[in-house]
Amino acid sequence: MILLAVSLHWQAFSSLAEAAYDEAAQQADEPDTYCLSSVFSPIVEKLLATTGRADGNLNNLRSAAYEALMELIKNSPKDCYEVVKRTTEIILERLQTILQMESQVNSSSDRVQFNDLQSLLCATLQSVLKKVTGEDALQISDLIMQALLQMLHSSGNSGSTSQTSSGGVQEDAMLAISALIEKLGAHFVKYMGAFKPILIQSLNNSADYQVCFVAVNCVGDLCRGLGLQMREHVNDLMPILLKILGDDKVDRTVKPGVLSVFGDIALAIGPEFAVYLPIAVSTLEQASNVTAPKGDYDMIDYVNELRENCLEAYTGIVQGLKGENGSQSNVELLIPHAQKVVSFIEVVSADVERTDGVTCAACGLIGDLAMAFGAQAIPMSEKESITALLTAGRRSKNSKTKTLAVWATKELRKLKPAS
Repeated sequence: MILLAVSLHWQAFSSLAEAAYDEAAQQADEPDTYCLSSVFSPIVEKLLATTGRADGNLNNLRSAAYEALMELIKNSPKDCYEVVKRTTEIILERLQTILQMESQVNSSSDRVQFNDLQSLLCATLQSVLKKVTGEDALQISDLIMQALLQMLHSSGNSGSTSQTSSGGVQEDAMLAISALIEKLGAHFVKYMGAFKPILIQSLNNSADYQVCFVAVNCVGDLCRGLGLQMREHVNDLMPILLKILGDDKVDRTVKPGVLSVFGDIALAIGPEFAVYLPIAVSTLEQASNVTAPKGDYDMIDYVNELRENCLEAYTGIVQGLKGENGSQSNVELLIPHAQKVVSFIEVVSADVERTDGVTCAACGLIGDLAMAFGAQAIPMSEKESITALLTAGRRSKNSKTKTLAVWATKELRKLKPAS
């Protein structure tokens, strides 16, 4: 009964914060203020005090308080920013303090509680980082990375008998680093020397697929953040990504994300991706041939995810090879593979089990192919399967899918000579 009361109490905070923000957001995407602004600071103070209580491990009290704090920060308006910034500093201070206490961990139960607290602090840090500005994040990024790197090192070598427990810490620390990459962008490059060995270790961690999964996503975040600066790291990362795809021991949920990362790498390094094109296209062709038996719904879901990521990878490769404003383009290197790509889109079009996400990704790729290849893409525009797919996209209830389908349709129409 006490557990239920604690859970409901903090859920009420979360629901209240979300409702207040949603109401204010009707006037602006990021509201200047909302009805909780006057009490925002004292609520945060009380939640922080609750997370520090000596009996916080009882009845999930500490966990519930941190979750409520995360929700409150997530749904905070502009006039609460100073409190959010101060909360970021407090969480960082707590993270530094808890790491200094690791030598005091003696028993397996102590280790579990220690890891749980690290995970909570990482999750909260991730939440507050999403609200602070890049400039403010840069001011404390050295301390953040120092703490997170220490956590990743210690959790990877803790000797804990609970792989899931230590793996959870690594996963949460990696997610916090991804949030920092998003904020710092190109400025994150100064941490690559220290971070890349840990990233590579996590990518090779087939025993804990969740850590590997987060590491794969982190590569995508790095591509978006570092841009062309990723080129000096791709030679080290591509072989590992290919190894993941070919390793039967790796959980299959990790593999679709790897395919999508090929597109992220291409977008980051642009026409220089040409050197990796043959192996990337060969891998995507193999993945696009995977099918699901009728009635096997788990496999159908997996194939849809695989195809969506293949389509997104092709889109990234087309855009990357094309280069900015078409300068120094290597997109012509895709011409020998274009027919297989179009055939794959036709297979997708004929699949009655395809998801809206697959339709969306296919429509986007069709538009990019039309832009990249111009008149050479006219035969594609004349295929009934392509037309049917675009029609389905324009009728989608998803605004993104509809927008991409309308855009791709217009791009194809531009290719046809006026009658």
